[in-house]
Amino acid sequence: MSPPPPPAPRPPSIVDAPLPYVALLEPRPLDQVDLVVIHCTELPDLATAREYGERVIYPSGTGNSGHYYIDRDGSILRYVPDDRSAHHVRGHNARAIGIELVNTGRWPHWLDSRHQAMDEPYPDAQVEALLALLQALAATLPSLRHIAGHEDLDRERVPASDDPAVLVQRKLDPGPRFPWARVLAHTPLQRLPLL
Repeated sequence: MSPPPPPAPRPPSIVDAPLPYVALLEPRPLDQVDLVVIHCTELPDLATAREYGERVIYPSGTGNSGHYYIDRDGSILRYVPDDRSAHHVRGHNARAIGIELVNTGRWPHWLDSRHQAMDEPYPDAQVEALLALLQALAATLPSLRHIAGHEDLDRERVPASDDPAVLVQRKLDPGPRFPWARVLAHTPLQRLPLL
């Protein structure tokens, strides 16, 4: 007699915390969502990330944010529902779910050429919550197939804030400390081939 199959993973606990302008974001059919983009906030904490997400910077009355935010302790908040396009990665918003991991990244000197290291590790609780969220999204979004880092999709180099003669990568997240091997081993999603 073969052993029983392992239990299905428990769905993650997600707190809905919609941004004030969520109704102004472009609606989309869920069957066009085929990509998850992993970001880090490059901010000190979740409260600061929320404040940045609430800033209105577009004529539409919306701002930049991901769909989900995962704090260092593994708590998950949903700022934007899956059926709305959030502003988190240029050229891919209509097809992508954005997941933001709270992590300092290069904060507060994002584009300073002397501060490009991203040294903060991703805690186990945060990574485990991410894995649970990815499993849940793969089970509920019919077309979801791919995963990418923000740095994979936005490869623009811009003048450094300390020396315009030096170019730095505009986006480096989720960065070198992100555990890609662990994540890819525990999700059905495939990393989007780099162009």
